[in-house]
Amino acid sequence: MFAFVEQRYPALWPYIQLMRLDRPIGTLLLLWPTLWAVWIAGAGTPSLTVIVVFFLGVVIMRAAGCVINDFADRDFDGDVERTQGRPLATGALSAKQALALFCGLGLLAFGLVLFLNELTFWLSFGGLGLAVLYPFTKRFTFMPQLFLGAAFSWAIPMAFAAETGEVPEIAWLLYVANVLWTVAYDTEYAMCDREDDLKLGIKSTAILFGDADRLMIAILQGLTLLALIMVGQRLDFSWPWYVGLAGMALSFAYQHSLIRYRERWPSFHAFLNNHWAGACVFIGLYFQYF
Repeated sequence: MFAFVEQRYPALWPYIQLMRLDRPIGTLLLLWPTLWAVWIAGAGTPSLTVIVVFFLGVVIMRAAGCVINDFADRDFDGDVERTQGRPLATGALSAKQALALFCGLGLLAFGLVLFLNELTFWLSFGGLGLAVLYPFTKRFTFMPQLFLGAAFSWAIPMAFAAETGEVPEIAWLLYVANVLWTVAYDTEYAMCDREDDLKLGIKSTAILFGDADRLMIAILQGLTLLALIMVGQRLDFSWPWYVGLAGMALSFAYQHSLIRYRERWPSFHAFLNNHWAGACVFIGLYFQYF
């Protein structure tokens, strides 16, 4: 489909690239934990309105996050091997066009929130703030991945607010689990660009952890599984949930086989594999309530 758009509507193609609609991995990594929250908040039968709003919200806010990220990195992406073809780096789009697109996507997301309750409406401002802040954290902290985790996990308390009218303790435990997982997989992602980032002065957990990067990823993944086990215990879940967690653990083990030499593209494929880790947890959750 995107090849057709590139050939038939070349003027639209840079916008699609800027929003990363042709690279859905980020959308999937944001979608799976959102669905965990929606299903748990709805006790396995969430409302159709909540499902649709959060699905569309994930797509729109991930696109908006990519736009503001590339705006923040527009002076650096051209010097990084993996990102030098992005529209702002090549000049295919201007900074003003990127900001206009970001504002348009923000308005679309705001329109979706109007279908939900007041608590969810107010929580949405926190999500927007985190989405705007994250891209600029690479300038002043070695842990921008922590801010990404906070942003990528914000849909979790919003989902509980939308479905139940409150944000219970279990929502924050799920939030913590997803923050830990996000820091782990985005460290794998940052390993791809470590050499370029060091030259440019861009900070990341891959640089912070140094030779302990694989150990720290393993610890973060272990804590993710521990937090999700605690979720299952507090909700009195049975074997389907834990089978799903076992699938996530196997995915993590495979990722460590990929990053063992810290090479650029195997590390990128380890990052991509996290889609299956999130899918395993949701499949287990679905059958838990089935």
